[in-house]
Amino acid sequence: MASLWRSSPTAQPGAAPRFKAIAFDAFPIFDPRPVVARAESLFPGRGAELSNVWRTRQFEYQWLRALAGHYVDFWRATEDALKFAAKLLDLELTAGKRDALLGAYLDLKPWPDAPQALASLKAAGIRLAFLSNMTPTMLKRGIGNAGLDGTFEHVLSTDRLGTYKPDPRAYRMATDAFELEPAEILFVAFAGWDAAGAKWFGYPTFWVNRLALPTEELTVSPHATGRDLAALMSFVAV
Repeated sequence: MASLWRSSPTAQPGAAPRFKAIAFDAFPIFDPRPVVARAESLFPGRGAELSNVWRTRQFEYQWLRALAGHYVDFWRATEDALKFAAKLLDLELTAGKRDALLGAYLDLKPWPDAPQALASLKAAGIRLAFLSNMTPTMLKRGIGNAGLDGTFEHVLSTDRLGTYKPDPRAYRMATDAFELEPAEILFVAFAGWDAAGAKWFGYPTFWVNRLALPTEELTVSPHATGRDLAALMSFVAV
């Protein structure tokens, strides 16, 4: 499917930003690939397979628990999904390997293009936030690892509400925090389902499709799509 991204006109000096604020999911900023690399190092030849099953169950457990009213936070859902994936694939998940794999989520670093892009957006007067399903501790560690302390006006974890995106209550956290209307906030997603959820809520939505995946079949498409944050910068016209 052809990209929905189109170049935007270059911003004129002194012009007001297109959007007053941007709310980011965590993974357009934090690079999750080291989690897969650690799985491969612990289970040679099986790391990609383990990671795929783990990631799928990770989100299934979040959504099932939220729908059923039996919420646990992102960290617990991630641990439970890992245990299931290891059992499904008949892999011996020792306590040490479990802790090493989970710990990879506390060691995340930024994508190479993230620090400069965020600095440029902030310099343009755009207010920034994280809006993520990750726990506050995970987000704080990632921000520290990336050297991004002070970059985000708000660090919003859906754990505060005991739910997960794409629950509309989760997306509303950014409008409440910024005290802005949805149309004034650009939501930047890493996953296609998150882009759909944000658009359903009413946000202008940009999908950083770093994995070159097809658009989800959910009746909506993001307002714009690009492979990296350079495409986002063009769309925002910073």
